[in-house]
Amino acid sequence: MLVSLRPAGLTDIPLIRELAHRIWWAHYPEIISDEQIAYMLEQGYSETALAQQISAPDQTFWLVMSGDQAAGFLAISDKGAGAYFIHKFYLDNSQRGRGVGAAAFGALLEQYPDLHEVRLNVNRRNYKSVNFYFKVGFVIDYCMDTPFGAGYIMDDFQMLYRAK
Repeated sequence: MLVSLRPAGLTDIPLIRELAHRIWWAHYPEIISDEQIAYMLEQGYSETALAQQISAPDQTFWLVMSGDQAAGFLAISDKGAGAYFIHKFYLDNSQRGRGVGAAAFGALLEQYPDLHEVRLNVNRRNYKSVNFYFKVGFVIDYCMDTPFGAGYIMDDFQMLYRAK
């Protein structure tokens, strides 16, 4: 199976929105409430929010391609001196367990040859994703509780990957 990354732009907003809604509604109901899912999707994946994120000079969006089909998406920021932060790493649930995530992470590392570390936040109860990150070499750096609005708290691990 060929997995690659394709830069995403403003014209990809409908596709990213569709992927986000499908992924979140399939994956998160066992982790957070339906109300929180709807709120977070509206905050982070409205057309306006995505346009701002994709247009931000410090953030790059990628579509994860499995063959010629979009299987998910990533967003990453360069924090300087080889340090990066992954804001989004989402795969369609039909792609999970097939090696697509590990291949996408490997493709992401190839895009940033200066990378010496990358961080991301993941919900502490998102066991499948936490275990995936362990599998590709991340460790838990620390726990954090971040207010997100409307009374919601993101109870996350910040995870760290250091290039070997």
